[in-house]
Amino acid sequence: MPDVSVLSVRLYGEEIGTITYVGNEKTLFAFNDAYIENRERPTLGLQFKDSLGDLITDFRPYKIKLMPYFSNLLPEGHLRRYLAEKADIHIDREFFLLWVLGQDLPGAITVVPADGEEWPDEAHNVLEGEAAKEAAEDAMRFSLAGVQLKFSAVQSASGGLTIPTSGVGGNRIVKLPSREFANVPENEFSMMSLARMVGINVPAIGLIDVRSIGNLPDGIEKIGRQAFVIERFDRNDDGSVTHVEDFAQVFNVYPEDKYKKASYRNLISVIASESDQDDVAEFFRRLAFNVLIGNGDMHLKNWSLIYPDRRNARLAPAYDFVSTIPYIANDKSALTFSRTKEFTGFTADELAHLSAKANLPKKLVLDTAQETVSLFMERWETEKANLPMHKDVVETIDKHLTTLPIVTGK
Repeated sequence: MPDVSVLSVRLYGEEIGTITYVGNEKTLFAFNDAYIENRERPTLGLQFKDSLGDLITDFRPYKIKLMPYFSNLLPEGHLRRYLAEKADIHIDREFFLLWVLGQDLPGAITVVPADGEEWPDEAHNVLEGEAAKEAAEDAMRFSLAGVQLKFSAVQSASGGLTIPTSGVGGNRIVKLPSREFANVPENEFSMMSLARMVGINVPAIGLIDVRSIGNLPDGIEKIGRQAFVIERFDRNDDGSVTHVEDFAQVFNVYPEDKYKKASYRNLISVIASESDQDDVAEFFRRLAFNVLIGNGDMHLKNWSLIYPDRRNARLAPAYDFVSTIPYIANDKSALTFSRTKEFTGFTADELAHLSAKANLPKKLVLDTAQETVSLFMERWETEKANLPMHKDVVETIDKHLTTLPIVTGK
C-alpha cells in the first residue's frame, strides 16, 4: 500500500472533502475548496461551525481513530466486531473500516476510495489479493450501528425483508433479538407504539418473524422469534436521502463517551438555538416519556438532528425507545437532566431548573411534561395488556410509575 491513501467524503453525492491516511496510522480530514467557497453549502454537522456560524476548516491529525464526527458513523459493539472480522480488518483501524463500510452510512454521507483505489492488502490482518477484496465486500452487507445486530434492509413485494447483497440502499433498519436480554424487539415495538400514542414523532415500525428475513448471518434465527423493524428516516420513498447527525457528532465526542461529556440541558440548548418551540416541546415530550418507561439508555447517540432542507437542523424522529429497567435493576437516566440522573429526581422543580438554565419558557416545559404524563398514564392502562410485552416488563413499569413524583404528585 502507498504511504498515502485518500477517501473521498461526499454529501448528497458531491465531494466536499477528503480523509487522508498519511501513514503510521494517522489520518487527516480536510474540506475541499468548492465546499468552502459555496455560500449555499449543505450542512455536514454543527461541530464544523464556529460561534459566528462560519465554517471551521483547520483540523488536527488523528491516530488510529478517525476524528469523532467520522468515528461516530461506524458501528459499535457486537456489530463492529462482527464486521471487522468479516472484513479481516483490526477492529480499531477506523480508516479502513470506513473504507469498507462507507457506501451506506447514516444520513447523506458516503465515503469511497478516491480515484477508484483498490482495497489495500496491508489493511487486512491475514488475507491478501482477491480473498481480501471478497472479505471487504462481504462485510458491506451490514452497515448500521447498534448493540443488537442491526442492518439496513429492503422490503420485498411479498412483504418479506432481505439484506441488500451490497449493503447499500436499504430503507428499513431491522434489529434482531439480543443475546444478552430477552424479548428486546417486543419491548422496543411496545415502547415506540406507546410513544406514538402520546404524540411523539415515530417512524413506521413493525414486528416480523425472524424466519421471514432473507440472507441472515448463520445462527441468528436461533436467538429469538421476532425482529423489530423501523423505517429509516434518512431514506426517502423517491430514493433520495436526508442528512442526519447524532449528538455525539454534534458535541464532538467519541462513541465510548456517549454517556458523558454532555447533559440534557446541553442537548436542549442546541435544539432551542437551531430549531423552534415545536422541537423544544417534542424534546421534553420524549424526555418525560423515557422517564415514565424507565429507559436508561437515551445517550448522545440516541438523539439526532435532521436536515430536511439540507442546511437547517430539526429534531429527528424518535428511535431506540426501550424500557431498560426490566433488565438493569435501579437503572438511571443515561445523561443528567439538569442536576440529577435519578428518574425519581425528574420533578417539576428539576424541570424548572433545567428550563431556567437553558433559558426556556418554564410554562412550555412544565405543561409539555405534565401533558405527556397524563396521556401516557391513560394509554398505559388501556394498552399494557394488548402490546406484545413480556409480563416482567409490564410489572416493572407498573412498580416504577409508583415511585415517580411526576406521576404521584408527591
